[in-house]
Amino acid sequence: MFRRRDDSLEFLLVHPGGPFWAKKDEGAWSIPKGEAAPDEDLRTRARTEFEEELGLKPDGDWIPLGSIKQKGGKVVHAWAVEGDLPESFQLKSNTFEIEWPARSGKFKHFPEIDRAEFFPEEIARGKINPAQAGLIDRLRDLLS
Repeated sequence: MFRRRDDSLEFLLVHPGGPFWAKKDEGAWSIPKGEAAPDEDLRTRARTEFEEELGLKPDGDWIPLGSIKQKGGKVVHAWAVEGDLPESFQLKSNTFEIEWPARSGKFKHFPEIDRAEFFPEEIARGKINPAQAGLIDRLRDLLS
């Protein structure tokens, strides 16, 4: 999701939840994303992941941004949609369960996403997973 503010673009990024990411910031943020089944429509999956990770159903025209490959080999297919978070927005993310602390035998639930924020382009570039930064360029070029 992106929005226009004072003749510039701002990008909605999400921060992964859980203990591994708790103290990570620069390069740790991402676009909302998830895994698709082999025969699943990728745009439909993108919309579903957005809703599951943020608790918000995005409206608007979806702009295809193509795909990128992250450092670990994961391929991310992306779309952009112009919009904003409602004033009353409260993050409602899915959760996952892991053993925490490690090797303790105790399992805890953590949110998939613990924060969601709009950032101006310069700040977004520092916060986003470096492999995903090209998506910012693609969107900016398409909107020019």
